[in-house]
Amino acid sequence: MKKLVVFSLIGIILASCSTRSGHLTGVLGRQPYYPEVPLGMIYIPSGSYTMGQNDADVPFLHQTISKTVSVQAFYMDQTEITNNEYRQFVYWVRDSIAREKIFIGLEEDEEAERYINYRDEYFDEGLLEWVEYESSDRFRNREIFALNWDRSFSYRDPLLVPLLADMYYPQPQRFYERKQIDTRKLKFRYYWIDLVEAARRGKVHIKPDGYDNQGNKIQQNHRELRSPDHPFTEEPQGEDMDMGYFNKIGQNNAIRGHENRQRFIIDEVINVYPDTLCWVRDFTYSFHDPMTNMYFWHPAYDNYPVVGVTWVQAKAFNVWRTQLLNSWLQSMGEIFVQDFRLPTEAEWERASRGDLNLSQYPWGGPYIRNSSGCFLGNFKPMRGRYFEDGGFHTVKAYSYNPNGWGLYCMAGNVAEWTETAYDPSMYEISHDLNPEYRYNAMDWDPPSMKRKVIRGGSWKDIGYYLQNSTRTFEYRDSAKSYVGFRSVATHLGRGGRDFSKEGGEELDQDLQLR
Repeated sequence: MKKLVVFSLIGIILASCSTRSGHLTGVLGRQPYYPEVPLGMIYIPSGSYTMGQNDADVPFLHQTISKTVSVQAFYMDQTEITNNEYRQFVYWVRDSIAREKIFIGLEEDEEAERYINYRDEYFDEGLLEWVEYESSDRFRNREIFALNWDRSFSYRDPLLVPLLADMYYPQPQRFYERKQIDTRKLKFRYYWIDLVEAARRGKVHIKPDGYDNQGNKIQQNHRELRSPDHPFTEEPQGEDMDMGYFNKIGQNNAIRGHENRQRFIIDEVINVYPDTLCWVRDFTYSFHDPMTNMYFWHPAYDNYPVVGVTWVQAKAFNVWRTQLLNSWLQSMGEIFVQDFRLPTEAEWERASRGDLNLSQYPWGGPYIRNSSGCFLGNFKPMRGRYFEDGGFHTVKAYSYNPNGWGLYCMAGNVAEWTETAYDPSMYEISHDLNPEYRYNAMDWDPPSMKRKVIRGGSWKDIGYYLQNSTRTFEYRDSAKSYVGFRSVATHLGRGGRDFSKEGGEELDQDLQLR
């Protein structure tokens, strides 16, 4: 009898956990999300500020107006991305290429399969059935399964040396017979979705003679999609598919969708190694060989900001950074985070001002020296006396005092890439809510369409470029010894100054309903 009572109670408890309550409850049992500041980042709350110049007399002005804008909460790297942080990306690309070569090249299937995360049985979407793992089909398996990063290896392993030989410079190109990785082969393949282009979607034109007065369909081709050729593939977009059906009076009962979403999933391959020759190329009749030879790889510069990175490389870095974190979160059973990306111009200026709306510089005042006469940033002081501010070229990313948010070197050291495409009239055409102007330039576009906004000024710039509001540009494919970047990620939630209590409401609601 006691057992019966116990089982009855268990049944009642289980029944109470059912989602079939007859009430509008939403989906129960979802994992709650508690916002966390990513490692190495600073939280910037939502807020408004006056974007643009605040001085009445500004030489070399690159914009004409100022405007009040509001920016959603986000996280920003406390410092510029350093050489050592970017090197992690380069090494990951190098090791992934090596692992793939080892997997494909090993003679024994049992040895090769240790380098991928395979399953004995998997669902084949082409055959629409479960199939057994076949170890001999290496290329097919590589398409299906991810590399096994828990499997360590040595580049000096005698068994692996022949398989990795083509990753190094060939003998005629070696310097003093040094065996060095051929950096030209460090290519990273990544994907991104062009949401702006997808949102345009074309405009459906409904011919007036498509239906008669009774709602009867009288011709098949009564709906046409008028849109230009696709900007990436140059293919005519043709007619888009209606992702619904028509009722008796000819009305569409579902929103339109794209016939092929693939056209907006962009597949890119980029070489990830920084252009170390930028130190020599940027300065005519100037000696920068030591920086070219040592800056990126020597431990003395590990904590210095990475330079020689194009806008496209910075974008690829953020895609990889997102994948790295989300893969780890998935393995831990945690919820994915928002993508890392370059900051918009408005986000960058919001962060630079340090919660001081009308401040001229990140540190708040109108001067570039403190009360002791020391310079507050790394730039070109006076008449080219570069070392007067404590740095001959770049300095460590944590140098000088942080601004009001806790961000270092928002002025000077290296100028920073933003996501925003450069246009002199950007302030006039942009919205006052999260203002942004994006344009994904093609190779055949004119150079003026390939300009991206850079902010903050650098070690070789005069004080004007250190101002919070000063905007200038570089071309997206250019690699400069004075341009770096830092990443941001949008905060998911209300975005107030204190977000410690955000998240978890859904869990409380579930408990009440149960």
